[in-house]
Amino acid sequence: MSMTTNTTTQTTAEIPTTMRAVVVHGPEDYRLEERPVPVPGPGELLLRTDAVGICASDLKCYHGAAKFWGDENRAAWAETDRIPGHEFVGTIVAGDDDTLTKRKVALGDRIACEQIVPCWECRYCLEGAYWMCNVHDMFGFKGYDGAMAEYVLVPAKALTHPVSSALPGQVAAFAEPLSCAFHAVERGDIKFGDTVVIAGAGPIGLSAIAGARQKNPLRIIALDVVDAKLALAEKVGADMTINIAEHDAVSIIKDLTDGYGADVYIEATGHPSAVPQGLNLLRKLGTFVEYSVFKDAVSVDWSIISDDKELDVRGAHLGPHTWPAAIKLLEAETLPMDEICTHQFPLERFQDALDLVGDSAGASVKVSIIPAMS
Repeated sequence: MSMTTNTTTQTTAEIPTTMRAVVVHGPEDYRLEERPVPVPGPGELLLRTDAVGICASDLKCYHGAAKFWGDENRAAWAETDRIPGHEFVGTIVAGDDDTLTKRKVALGDRIACEQIVPCWECRYCLEGAYWMCNVHDMFGFKGYDGAMAEYVLVPAKALTHPVSSALPGQVAAFAEPLSCAFHAVERGDIKFGDTVVIAGAGPIGLSAIAGARQKNPLRIIALDVVDAKLALAEKVGADMTINIAEHDAVSIIKDLTDGYGADVYIEATGHPSAVPQGLNLLRKLGTFVEYSVFKDAVSVDWSIISDDKELDVRGAHLGPHTWPAAIKLLEAETLPMDEICTHQFPLERFQDALDLVGDSAGASVKVSIIPAMS
């Protein structure tokens, strides 16, 4: 009788036993600490973190938004003693042979991980809607540590995608917001003759513009309050931009559309005022896609949605089935990523990175942490 063994392999470079990591102790209490480097078990991989982006949801979690820490309407979802960071890419440094074979990767390859780690057992996972997993474990928030650390463990249940090692780390990590925005674009069911309005020219808004450009509608209009970001919106595919601090977007868009309004509106600001704005500038039977994570509750006149316009209001969550397309677009190097990925910080300056993301003056577009940066 013969026996086979499944051996764990690792890179020839020495993997340390401890690592630097940002650790969540509660809202506005994140600390840089020394943590053990995870040891991958069966089905798991260990990555050396190449880059991790900071998302608006990271910032809202940091500031204690009810979506993460609970209120009278919901229980807390985020966990303490957790390493944050869900927008990341890393290089494989350890894993067993079976796992490497199953994932069709090798040591030294770079991969990106989808932010959710599905349970693969709940109703939603079994129906194929894994991104709405009822357990809803997610890197950096719940269930699994994220990548604001020198190393990150990839669990057996995670979804992974290969990414070119030729891309700068911060660009490769942008696959996460880009894939999310692509899903929002898919939810908009954009047609060739549509006027599409995208509110916000931050990372998600810019990504939604780039995705909508691939659908080639009649016109894409970007809205923001920062002229520099609107200029960047044109570079990624907007046909027209409107600074809503200076101009009446609703009247301009209605003038462009013979008084009807836009066909599709994608909300990517997370600002409460952007919701009624979208309801007002859409035409009857238009489509409203909501992607943002809000810190505070939003109130609207629901009669606009129902009796006035019979709008199709759709949510969008994560980036199911859009990662390969997002990665392909990044690897094509057609987007002005040097202007999108504006700031990179070492782990030791994670607080500066968070504060910059929270700067309402628009001093940054995409902020990332590069653990290897000194």
